[in-house]
This record gives sequence, structure tokens and C-alpha cells, in this order.
Amino acid sequence: MRLKSIHILKTGLIVSALFLFQAIRAQEDTTDLLSLLGEDEPTLDYTIATFKSTRVINMHSIENAAAGHLDFRISHRFGTINSGVGELWGLDQAYMRLGFEYGVNDRMMVGFGRSNVNKEIDGFVKYKIIRQSTGSKNVPVTISWFSSAVVRTTPFAEPERKNYFTSRLYYCHQLLIARKISDALSLQVAPTLVHRNLVADSTVKNDVYAIGVGGRYKLTKRSSFNFEWVPVPGNQLDDIYRNSLSLGFDIETGGHVFQLHFTNSKPMNEKGFITETTGDWAEGDIQFGFNVSRMFSVVKPRNTPQE
Repeated sequence: MRLKSIHILKTGLIVSALFLFQAIRAQEDTTDLLSLLGEDEPTLDYTIATFKSTRVINMHSIENAAAGHLDFRISHRFGTINSGVGELWGLDQAYMRLGFEYGVNDRMMVGFGRSNVNKEIDGFVKYKIIRQSTGSKNVPVTISWFSSAVVRTTPFAEPERKNYFTSRLYYCHQLLIARKISDALSLQVAPTLVHRNLVADSTVKNDVYAIGVGGRYKLTKRSSFNFEWVPVPGNQLDDIYRNSLSLGFDIETGGHVFQLHFTNSKPMNEKGFITETTGDWAEGDIQFGFNVSRMFSVVKPRNTPQE
């Protein structure tokens, strides 16, 4: 009787082991099937490198400094080419802006700068609202919001009268809409509002509306041709002002991006090159200039999953 009980116990253990083995195999087969199904699920791929820099030329692009990175920028413009040999075709003159721009996270960038044109200090914030993507979510464009404020520090034209600090302030708001059409071609449009607290007289409007158009065409792995045009429609500006037009090249070398360009705009902030450009391309009022960008890693970002 005892031997029979032992035999029954052994048989039960063997049957149980077989059932356990089959259950494990079934679980592995189910896991493999789910894994295969997971591979077929579309992934979300964000478009990168629509532009090589945070600027097209003068105008901001939809690109931001990476999270935790500081971008030190030097913007330089020489004098006009038609100034002649006496000024070495503008190379004897210099206008500069120094700026620091920081990537707060994957979507937001803040920055400030100082320009010797009208002794102006500017600050800005730029936020990426949506990003161009393919896969599980197809989004055709990247959209960013840009806002800046400028304070002019030159003495008032009429110091004897009562002047207000607010008269020194200027603001700009832009909606940057860009699409990387192909690996080589990217285009951007930017509906723009510039507000000036102080204008010459009551016939001049404080608000100026414009629309910026820019693009990039990739020439090699590390270089591209860029263009930018910011027309101001209607009669919003005095006759002495022109629409900003710039042509140039981007050259990437490691941690630097060099932007070499020709432009009719001497100012290097938004309210300046949009509403105060006086150069005329037809008359040779063109300035050679460059932007140099050097990126520094300040904070190592935490590894967080993409949306």
C-alpha cells in the first residue's frame, strides 16, 4: 500500500512538472508574440535639424539650444560695401551683439544680449509648441512662440522735457512655423508684431505688423545656403526704411556654427532689423557680417522618455 502511494505521488509530480513546463513554454510563446506585435507598432520620430542654428540669419529659427546647454553668440556686422576704399568697403566699421542663450528644457529657451547699435539690451523667451514628427503621430510642421523685449540706453533726444523709462521699451512677438521638406530643404514663415512704446509723432503707429520668410538649403553635410526676407506690408514705416533682406551660408565645425552673410540690416534684434533697416540693396547699402555660435554643456539633462 505504501509502495502504491509512493508510485501515485511520483506520477503526480511528473504530471505537475509537465504541466508547469508547458505553462512556461506557453508564456514564452505569448511573450515572443507580444514582442513581435510590438515591433509592428509605429514609433514616434521627431524631425531634427530643420535648421543648423537658432537663427536663420537675423531672424530666430524654430531651433532651440539643447536642454542644459548654454549658447554664447557673437553677431558682427561691418559697414556698407558702397562706403568705398576709404572705409575698406565697410571693413573699418564694426557693429556687434553679444548674447547668451540657455536651453531650459527640450521645448523652452531663454536668452539676453547687448548690442552697440543704439546701446540696446534685449531679452527673449522661445517655446516650442508642437514638433514635426512621423510615425504614430504625423505632424507636418514645427511651431514655436517667440517674445522679446528691448530697452534702449542711449540718452533721450530731448533731455530737458519729462521723459519716462517706458519710452525706452520695445516688444516683439512672433509665431515661427517651419517644415523640413526634405533632408536638404527647410522653410519657415513668421507672422510678427513689433510694438514701440515711443514713436516720432501721432501719425506713426506704435504697432508694426510683418511676416518673415526664411529658408535653408543643405549644400554638404556641414554647410548650407540660407535666405531671409521680412517684408512690412502697407505704409507702416517711413519712406527711409526698407524691408530686411539677407543671404548667407552656414558652416558647422564641431561645437561651432559660423554664419557668413550679406544683409541690408545693421540692427541685430527683432525691433531693429524689422522696423529700422535703412540699407538699399539696389544702391549697394549691403553689409557683410557673421554670427558665431559656441555651445557649452552646463547641466547634464536627466534621461526622460520622449512624449
